[in-house]
Amino acid sequence: MARQSPAVKRISKHKEGKSLPLKTPTSVITGRIEMALNIDRMSLKELQELEARVKKALVVARDREKGELKQQVESMLAEAGLSLSELYGERSAARGKTVAAKYVNPDNRSETWSGRGRRPLWLVAKLDKGASQDEFAI
Repeated sequence: MARQSPAVKRISKHKEGKSLPLKTPTSVITGRIEMALNIDRMSLKELQELEARVKKALVVARDREKGELKQQVESMLAEAGLSLSELYGERSAARGKTVAAKYVNPDNRSETWSGRGRRPLWLVAKLDKGASQDEFAI
């Protein structure tokens, strides 16, 4: 087996110049060296720094894979002569727009209701007392 350089056995920490304790490489896959960290011997600070580095690496890997998948989908759509909007349809322009109020609380004019969704508590209380919903129409 070939001799391994000290750099392969240990990874230098970026700020303090210390090294993280590592085991020797477990395998070589497509030119990359996989290393197993000996996390049992790491301090809390070293583990926290490792965790932060892993979180950053996960975000980068997720974004990279998302971009690759997007390119694959766009390529497949182009081969089929379709666009994303043809496949799934256009988004509704009305989605997310504010609807005008149709009902108002006479006791507090700032409390209104559009007539969509659940009835507000003030309206439910008034209706329970025998009032008609039409009495609160704007």
